[in-house]
Amino acid sequence: MISRDYKTEPAKENPHKVDVKQLYNKDTAQVMHITLKPGESLKPHKTPVDVFFYVLEGTPTIHIADESQQFSKDTLIESPADIVHYLSNDEGNETARILVTKAPKPTKQTKLL
Repeated sequence: MISRDYKTEPAKENPHKVDVKQLYNKDTAQVMHITLKPGESLKPHKTPVDVFFYVLEGTPTIHIADESQQFSKDTLIESPADIVHYLSNDEGNETARILVTKAPKPTKQTKLL
């Protein structure tokens, strides 16, 4: 059995300059844990594979194409491949934690916009 705790995994360097921890990385999928403090956000980008976000804590805003909506914990949000998307935590003063799954694992790089 293999297990990982996001609290003990090392932070992964990223262009967004936020707390990202890789929890799973296989050819079939990639799972990242993102923590956004109040006022933090990812930069708009396109991912070459389908992505889904699962809100673990807080109420982040999910931006996909021209839609933006704030979601509460225990919500899953889908984002299709090659669509501009990003996450932000501009509302309120609590930390947001989001599990991000890319399936399959991307073989091309994400494009920052």
